[in-house]
Order: sequence, then structure tokens, then C-alpha cells
Amino acid sequence: MNAIPPLLDHLVLATPDLASTVADFTRRTGVPPAAGGAHVGLGTRNCLVSLGGRSYLEIIGPDPEQPDPPDGRPFGVDLPAGARPVTWAISPPHLDSAVAAARARGYDPGTPRPMSRRRPDGSLLAWRLTDSDTAHPSGLVPFLIDWGTALHPAASGLPVTPLLAVTATAPDPEAIHPLLSALGTGLALTEGPVALSFTVDTPRGPVTFG
Repeated sequence: MNAIPPLLDHLVLATPDLASTVADFTRRTGVPPAAGGAHVGLGTRNCLVSLGGRSYLEIIGPDPEQPDPPDGRPFGVDLPAGARPVTWAISPPHLDSAVAAARARGYDPGTPRPMSRRRPDGSLLAWRLTDSDTAHPSGLVPFLIDWGTALHPAASGLPVTPLLAVTATAPDPEAIHPLLSALGTGLALTEGPVALSFTVDTPRGPVTFG
């Protein structure tokens, strides 16, 4: 199994306290994440770090400048579990074709829907992704994303911590492998409690999160 999943677009590190987690990431790696922007209406904002190539890390947490959304914030950022990798995304060459192919192979990743966030400069970044409401509850099966004509976050001059590996554990890895195959990707999985982790190279040496 490759150390880095095929088609990886980004990893999601969720936290109930964005500022604290960004400070911790900076302390451990020596690399300060860049402000990403606010997800208007969802009550979250993010900070970003390039993982090298066309992949990046999204650190996402509550946005104190937005009201609490009625249905709760995404990625479980309201939970008091602390900062943790919760899921990941892939970017296939053609999103709708990838969804159709996955469904034909027995896995429905959900219907693509539009999303956006407001950058710090006020401009709007828009994309499409598969509906997280139908995602595998473990978070170990990625959602799909299509940036269309938008500038990909990893190409926007982010600070860089090259990704070395992504690993995960699950009670029944063999039940997850077919779902990953249906999406045209893979993940280094071993038996254990549900958990996702990744290791990046930094000026202070390799650092693992999760």
C-alpha cells in the first residue's frame, strides 16, 4: 500500500479551538499555517498548510464571529475531543464520472453539492463535493471534491510541510477496502479502533498527528 493515498486532495484536522490547534501545529512543526477563511452559514473557519504537490491540510474549527448553526457544525468540531484527524478528500479527474463509477461498484459516495468559503481578502472560493451526510461513519472513506476553475488551495502559496504517510486503523479493515477501491484510491489500514493519522516532514523533523 502506498504511504500516500492515490488522488489525495486534502486531510481534515478538526478542532474545537482553532487558534489553540494552529499554535500547537506551529510549535511542533515550526511552520505557521495560513488563514484559509470562513464557511459562511456553517459556523466554521479554517487554516491551511500545503502537503506538497496538489494536496493540503485543512485545520478546521468553530468561527467565533458566526452564530451557532441550527444543525451543528461539520466534522464534529463542537465535540470536546480535542484536535484530531477526522477524514480526508480525494479529487478525481471527473467528479460526476467518479460518483457514477463508485455507485456501479456498490458504494454511493453521495450527490455532489456546491460549497464555498470567504477568503481573508473577501473573495469567494467555490467548489463541489459529495454530500457528507452519506459518508462512511468512520471518516476513513474519503469524500470527493472538484475545484472546477477555482485556484486550488495548494497552489495559493501556502506554507509547506511535505506529507510522508497517511495511516489508519479500523475494527474491520476488510470491510473498508472495497469502498476505497470503488473510489479508485486506497489507505494503509490495520486492525484497531477507528483512527486516522498522518506524518509530515518539518524543519523540526517528522511530526505525526493523530
